Amino acid sequence: MTAKIIDGKAFAADVRGQVADHVTRLKSDHGITPGLAVVLVGEDPASEVYVSHKHKATVEVGMQSFEHKLPADTSEEDLFALIDKLNADPSVHGILCQFPVPDHLDERRTVARIDPAKDVDGLSVTNAGLLSSGGEALVSCTPLGCLMLLRAEYDSLSGKDAVVIGRSNLFGKPMAQLLLGDNCTVTIAHSRTKDLAEVCRRADILVAAVGRAEMVRGDWVKPGATVIDVGISRVSHPEKPGKTKLIGDVNFAEAAEVAGAITPVPGGVGPMTIACLLANTVTACCRAHGLDEPKGLTA
Repeated sequence: MTAKIIDGKAFAADVRGQVADHVTRLKSDHGITPGLAVVLVGEDPASEVYVSHKHKATVEVGMQSFEHKLPADTSEEDLFALIDKLNADPSVHGILCQFPVPDHLDERRTVARIDPAKDVDGLSVTNAGLLSSGGEALVSCTPLGCLMLLRAEYDSLSGKDAVVIGRSNLFGKPMAQLLLGDNCTVTIAHSRTKDLAEVCRRADILVAAVGRAEMVRGDWVKPGATVIDVGISRVSHPEKPGKTKLIGDVNFAEAAEVAGAITPVPGGVGPMTIACLLANTVTACCRAHGLDEPKGLTA
């Protein structure tokens, strides 16, 4: 193995530490405590675990955590009434509705109801448009985390050839916009891309986010490239019958022999998502109060 392993867990801990320091300063200098509200509709077990982790992380950095758990049969009218209340609450600086929601609720309409200035998931059409046009946006957490990891690997991303595999609104498109913002030359590749392997081989920065286990092979990677693996799949463990393991979109063993740096799965991109959610909440708080944004925690 020749590639440097990018330790996302350690990097995320550092980001959370920066957030905590900034929260302390906001409290001491301005009497302001950033607040994050998380709305959970229904009783999806995985969602309940995610919400619990977010609550714990929010409290640990000194922010206020507002949890709202609604029954699965909650009407759109009642959900929107809660979101409207949170939009109007000055102690709430970030709002996140945990997805998926029950089938009778529409995720896009739900996101659209959240005040874009409090949309710390960065999913609204308004924030997507601001990011695309170079405006002041709240950025989707996972792409923001990947950008932070990449900035730490390079003195400058300017002029780098970047390929993003995946064109989702949640990750692929905002990731490409962030790389463009740092002056990369960006290609968005996807299932219809001709000769995908050859497209990937020219990338100084290769970001994989398609949800297909180990699709990216070692011979797809340019020697010395930085590989960011956003995918996550649970598969049967080859050495432990009855057990499973998590793997990414990249064949890690093969790619690590060629790449200059690579994120593992797990322990790479994943820990950055909640860290960037906290960072976005602090950013939203500072903007709401006309204060300087925390350096290093925004795009």
